[in-house]
Amino acid sequence: MPGLEDFVRRQTEIIQRVGWAVMHILPTEDDADTVAPYSYTVGLTARIAPEFVITGLHPDTAQHLLNEIAGRVHHGAGTIAHNTRVADLIAGFDAVIIDGTPTDQIIPSAAIARYGADQVRLQQVVWPDPNGRLPWEPGYSLGLDSQPLIGTC
Repeated sequence: MPGLEDFVRRQTEIIQRVGWAVMHILPTEDDADTVAPYSYTVGLTARIAPEFVITGLHPDTAQHLLNEIAGRVHHGAGTIAHNTRVADLIAGFDAVIIDGTPTDQIIPSAAIARYGADQVRLQQVVWPDPNGRLPWEPGYSLGLDSQPLIGTC
C-alpha cells in the first residue's frame, strides 16, 4: 500500500508538470449528512498566488472548475481580486471568487503541510443555485450547509 511519501512524491510530480494539483476531501458515511465535500488546489502558493477551494460539489465537477480557474492564474491572468464575478467559468451562471481563511470544516491540509500555514492564502470559488443566486443573496435555495464558505462577500 502506498504511503505518505509516495503520495507527496506523486503530488510533487503533478505540481511540477501542471503547476498545481487538486485534493478532494469527502465526508465519511458517518458525517455525510453534516459535512460538505470540498476540493482545493495545492501548488499555486509557490507562484505567490492563493490556493483555490470549492465546496459542496462532486469531485469531478470541482476538479474541472478548479483546474480551469487555477490554469488562468498559473498561465498569466494574475491573481483574482476578492468578490470578482467570473462569467465564463460555469455555463450560464456567474461564479464569485472570495477571499477567506481555513475554517473548522475547510482546511487545505496538503497545502499547509507543503508551504506552511503562514504562506497559504485561500480564495473560494462560490457557485450559484439553479436560479443564479449566491449563498449571501436573498432566496438562495440550497441552504448554507450545502456550500460552506471560508469568508464573506
